[in-house]
Amino acid sequence: MDFENLESVVIRFAGDSGDGMQLTGSQFTISTALAGHELATFPDFPAEIRAPQGTTFGVSAFQINFGSSHVSTPGDEPDVLVCMNPAALKTNLKLLRPGGMVVVDTGAFNKRNIQKAGYDSNPLETDLLAEYQTLELDITALTMESVKEFGLGNKEAVRSKNMWTLGLMLWMFGRDRGPITTWLEKKFANKPEIAEANIAALNAGHIYGETAELSSDLKKYHIQPAKQEKGTYRTVTGSEAMAWGLAAAGQLSGLDVMLGSYPITPASPVLHQLSNMKEYGVTTFQAEDEIAAICAAIGASFGGALAVTSSSGPGIALKGEAIGLAISAELPLVVVNSQRGGPSTGLPTKTEQSDLYQAVYGRNGDAPMPVIASSTPGDCFYVAIEAARLSLKYMTPVMLLTDGFIANAAEPWKLPDINQLAPIEVNFAGSNDLDEDGNFNPFKRDMETLARVWAKPGTPGLEHRIGGLEKGFDNGHISYDGDNHQKMTNIRRDKVNNIANDIPEQDLLAGSEDDDVLVIGWGSTRGAIEQAVSRARQQGLKVAHAHLRYINPLPRNLANMVAKFKRVLVPEMNDGQLMTLLRDKLLLDATSLSKVEGQPFKIREILEAIERECAAAGDSQ
Repeated sequence: MDFENLESVVIRFAGDSGDGMQLTGSQFTISTALAGHELATFPDFPAEIRAPQGTTFGVSAFQINFGSSHVSTPGDEPDVLVCMNPAALKTNLKLLRPGGMVVVDTGAFNKRNIQKAGYDSNPLETDLLAEYQTLELDITALTMESVKEFGLGNKEAVRSKNMWTLGLMLWMFGRDRGPITTWLEKKFANKPEIAEANIAALNAGHIYGETAELSSDLKKYHIQPAKQEKGTYRTVTGSEAMAWGLAAAGQLSGLDVMLGSYPITPASPVLHQLSNMKEYGVTTFQAEDEIAAICAAIGASFGGALAVTSSSGPGIALKGEAIGLAISAELPLVVVNSQRGGPSTGLPTKTEQSDLYQAVYGRNGDAPMPVIASSTPGDCFYVAIEAARLSLKYMTPVMLLTDGFIANAAEPWKLPDINQLAPIEVNFAGSNDLDEDGNFNPFKRDMETLARVWAKPGTPGLEHRIGGLEKGFDNGHISYDGDNHQKMTNIRRDKVNNIANDIPEQDLLAGSEDDDVLVIGWGSTRGAIEQAVSRARQQGLKVAHAHLRYINPLPRNLANMVAKFKRVLVPEMNDGQLMTLLRDKLLLDATSLSKVEGQPFKIREILEAIERECAAAGDSQ
């Protein structure tokens, strides 16, 4: 068996939604992280909860890119594709790089599955795979043989074939089985025979590689550990980091956290994570619908808690009026939007960035609110804290944008020192907020931030009414006066706009203002843009990269920055929404690079666009 050193490798596991590909990928990820590698993952779920078995629209996939140097995307093209049935081969082979390896379970290539996948004949008996290395194994039969001593029925025995496959991949890439064995023992502690069968299948797959039963032209690969800053690391998904950031914001502000939510893909994991954090003063409420969820959160905010509501685009649409209520009442509220493909129900399990218009403009009346966006799974922790800080300081709801890719993807994350995080100051109204006549105006403002006072219900002397009707500037009472409405509208607008003075100026992640082309991104496009810009600069192209965290208001120096470049490129997973926003706010004439396929950008897609923009910049000289 040959042994080859690689700097990085991309593996994609694909099979029926019942084949356990997400579990296989996540366990391989844990083993890879423990080996000290940089990594990025992309779980690619089928759009239906349980599509008919063997169909192309029921294929579930998990991709991981890992290596010894910086990894920021799940990879453009898999080097190894593991296909557990014909449908997985049909939908994923086009992604594999030329000359890559295909591992297939021949036991699943029966006549019925072949027909379901849309093949006229068995693809393994054609020249379809001629340009690839192929490893054709009857994984189903090998798994059945490895677990037969445990007396499982055929259905239970076949379920272990993902572990057999995982064992083979662990051998091929030099991974330790120990952590996975421990995990299986814990997971199936109440069903030890299932744990033992899965461990036996895992070991059998590993041993199959060890005993040189593979053909001699296939290699075992070795990837050196990455050089990382010292510290304690763990793999983290965006949803996990988001939940931890919200809980940390509660600790930093000294407030209890209340999440009002309703299950929806891909936002539900934030609810799941926070529901297990009661010891940190976190309360979660799974409501009967989206409107009840956000109204409960607004009630908690009125009561003095750090309030959060989470959803995806369709749920945010339902929450729209209540978000307007929080804006009108000027109550702090973090609104987490885990974006997915739309419109309407759209592509529930596929990623997209198409809620930017909704976040910035999508409410009735003049109802501005701050909008910020996370860009990596680990970044979700810090962005959640920042959203809470802005919301509490300025007494306004804040929209926090993430998406399905960030929410489900994983990366190594250095655990922060909580003692190094800045506290969030919160000041509740008291007796000193009464006027000389002993009256309380709930819309008395801090003249620097324009934030109104926050009064806890039950505080003596601070009794007040609040709601969605317009309030009087001088007393907080209901007002239908036109001049007052103009004044209150202006105040709410200016409050949000002034946040630009409280956020960092925009910086460049790569390049300088002397370059010809600027690539501006936001959200989960960061990794692909970083790699594309890096490769372009290695080619000698004069290109820079800026990535926005703050969408509304935009950083105060952004207009001056973009004006220094000949060309501006805006890659985003929508039909050009940030480009429209930049044109609206900055009168910027930019080039849009749009992708709405439910998949993240590939590095080469952005690199090709950069090359075109650099050529155009040269032609304009």
